[in-house]
Amino acid sequence: MIGPSTRELLPEPLVVGCQGAGSDELLGREWLVANKLGAYASASVLGTNTRRYHGLLVAATRPPASRILALSCLLDQLALPDEAGREAPYDLANFEFEGAFLGSGEAHLVEFRNDLAATFVYRCGVAELIKEIILAEAANAVAVRYRLLSGPAGMLRITPFVALRDVHGLRLARKPHQMTYLHYQNGIRVEDRQATPYAVHLSAAASGRERFCPDPQWWYRFRYRGELARGQEGFEDLYTPGRFELPLAADAPVQLTASLDDPKEVNFDAVVRQKRARLRKIVRALGPDADQTTRRLAVAGDAFVTQRKRPNAHPATTIVAGYHWFADWGRDALIALPGLLLETGQFQAALAMLRMFAESIDQGMVPNFFNEYGTGPRYNSIDASLWFVLAAESYVAASSDQAGWQNHLAGAVEQILRGYHDGTRCGIHADADALLEGGDRRTQLTWMDAKLGEEPVTPRDGKCVEINALWHAALRIAARRADDPHSRQLWQQVAEQVAAAFQPTFWNEQAHCLYDCVRGEQKDPAIRPNQIIAVALPDCPLAAEKQRSVVEVVRRELLTPYGLRTLSPADARYRGWYGRSGESRDRAYHQGTVWPWLMGPFIQAYLKVNGFSDPARAQAGKWLAGWDQHLPLAGVGYVSEIFDGNPPHAPAGCIAQAWSVAELLRAKRMVARGAI
Repeated sequence: MIGPSTRELLPEPLVVGCQGAGSDELLGREWLVANKLGAYASASVLGTNTRRYHGLLVAATRPPASRILALSCLLDQLALPDEAGREAPYDLANFEFEGAFLGSGEAHLVEFRNDLAATFVYRCGVAELIKEIILAEAANAVAVRYRLLSGPAGMLRITPFVALRDVHGLRLARKPHQMTYLHYQNGIRVEDRQATPYAVHLSAAASGRERFCPDPQWWYRFRYRGELARGQEGFEDLYTPGRFELPLAADAPVQLTASLDDPKEVNFDAVVRQKRARLRKIVRALGPDADQTTRRLAVAGDAFVTQRKRPNAHPATTIVAGYHWFADWGRDALIALPGLLLETGQFQAALAMLRMFAESIDQGMVPNFFNEYGTGPRYNSIDASLWFVLAAESYVAASSDQAGWQNHLAGAVEQILRGYHDGTRCGIHADADALLEGGDRRTQLTWMDAKLGEEPVTPRDGKCVEINALWHAALRIAARRADDPHSRQLWQQVAEQVAAAFQPTFWNEQAHCLYDCVRGEQKDPAIRPNQIIAVALPDCPLAAEKQRSVVEVVRRELLTPYGLRTLSPADARYRGWYGRSGESRDRAYHQGTVWPWLMGPFIQAYLKVNGFSDPARAQAGKWLAGWDQHLPLAGVGYVSEIFDGNPPHAPAGCIAQAWSVAELLRAKRMVARGAI
């Protein structure tokens, strides 16, 4: 546990009281710890797996992706002597099967703490037990430590359940496999000699008094309610090789360690010290006046900053888009970079990430994402490259690293602008009026990218409002920073053409805001949040009074306590509920669903049009206050990907989303300092 005297500026742990709370409430809250590879451990606060993505070791075999769910869960039980000297068992685990729960751990669980390690506090009769879970910082390994704080010595029995499958799949005993185990002196190796090349190594340490009792079994039909609620398959079979027996006393903690393939030692206290030192540095960069929520957001952001393993190159810093199922996406990572890395003073990591994306540019395009299974990057985003230019500019402005720009970023920016201006993939090019257009009715190139088969749910081909605002901003940045006079003159000229065409093309006089997308003579009047990005940018090609009008329309139509809706409720296409089936989710994803990351540009635009006045900062602070209540819910300590458009705005999607955390952190920092 982390004592108060050692925390320094770290935020206090978020504590979820479990006594008296209903099981449904505890099953609906989830915890997550991650490492620098993109591996993670996660489950519900009750300890029960409710998703196929839950597990104690979800290893990243091609960091930060190609994840293998190695160790699923533990059946752990503490046996203590009762008054008559007989053995009294106390369950720590809870499993859900069809129609029934197994284990009475809920009765003994006092609280969960979102600390440097995921921490569970149990009361077993007169004894108090702490269970802590942490991942090695740079290895696919997890450690589960048990400490008896009070009460008599007893025996801890731990039965591990192994999945050894792709994180997106499910293990079923009836499918072809050859699951087996080997018992070594230093542990157990479980492998499937038919279906996967990976293995999990399990070991337990209890001062040399540990014992392994072989008892290989299949357990059938673990129920994952979260998957069933999403309209997906939600039952799995798991394999166990047997159980570990470990004597446990107040002066002798015990630890179970699991690692992918080779045995790996995890020094629990050393990992905690390393993690604490890194988080202290991150929080210290915020300054002494940062409030508790701001510090919690900064700490949460650390889980997304990982390494990308590259063939024939050193690993590079990157940002995972979200847990449990995303890897690093270009757009998401570059939008998240200012909040996660620049606001927290991690300039070296920011430059390393920008260099990695710069080296991946092809035909002027930054990858939308890197294929999870190593088949190469995908270039199908119109805005990721433009966000790169803005992130590069933000980096130099925050770090004053002019050499970094000249040596590593300027050439990439030039590639992007040349490719976009002259024409590149997906029909992306500058039109005769210099506005950027791209795509067709079968493509989804912007962040509103949901599709059903070949049908784009939110068609946005042509000239999109935020794309052209980003294009204009990128041109202005290049014109200011270019050393070559010809490039400087060219980009200045193109920027002026874009500025001249922007307002006549996109201004909707009837609605007093901006059209969302223009295709020839067709102009989409849907009131969406994309227009707020245009106003938020420092180089906005829109008259000041019109910028204020856009902010007011967005506030009135789209603002909720948890972000901006993606479509006005007054629109006939609006969907206020995210839904259960895959189709209903895709149809709602950008048709009314609330996105927290949009609070960043909204707060920036609002403060900007109001001159960062004290009343405006106070109002913005009130809009951001609701996140104090959200952090202990859903993904404890994190910010969800999305929320329902209709009240009460239930969270959905990923339980921990990088740009949600990043843009809220950046917004709170803007309010605090009174400047962008």
